[in-house]
Amino acid sequence: MTAPPRLIGLTGTNGAGKGEAAAYFAAKGYAYFSLSDVIRDELRARGEAASRDNLIRMGNELRERNGPDVLARRTIEKVGEGGRAVIDSIRNIREVDYLRRQEGFVLLAIDAPVDMRYARVSVRGRDESASDLEAFRKKEGQERTGGATAQQLEICMAAADWLIINDGTIPEFRRKLEEVA
Repeated sequence: MTAPPRLIGLTGTNGAGKGEAAAYFAAKGYAYFSLSDVIRDELRARGEAASRDNLIRMGNELRERNGPDVLARRTIEKVGEGGRAVIDSIRNIREVDYLRRQEGFVLLAIDAPVDMRYARVSVRGRDESASDLEAFRKKEGQERTGGATAQQLEICMAAADWLIINDGTIPEFRRKLEEVA
């Protein structure tokens, strides 16, 4: 039997279940970190709301100013040596490249049908910057194929060690996650 991964990275589409996956691994003893928390900290320092649009804009700005892997670097500093962690919100291939150089790293891509994901985000009470399914699809398009310092979900998901489709119940999703750790 192989040892469970030390670092589990999560990438995937909005509303696919990355937060539920993170909670699952946290319950298994993994510390939780999100690359988006680095962005939220920066927005808070500037007195800006953590809306989806602001998160995207600020993340791209931080990558342009400090290198495409800046969010991963700052997060790994928080994880420290030897700790087991689940790292959420990976959206740029340079973040993946940096995390792959860390011992015991695996990357999970989480996806689900778009209508199911839109229904999930509609009830979670965040500023998603999408008032209907079409706006949700359009916003997602901005995240899928950005340039070197932008969000690149397609490339990140293609680079994943595992793809998990979360199109059923939470217990079914958790059974799929059990295969990882």
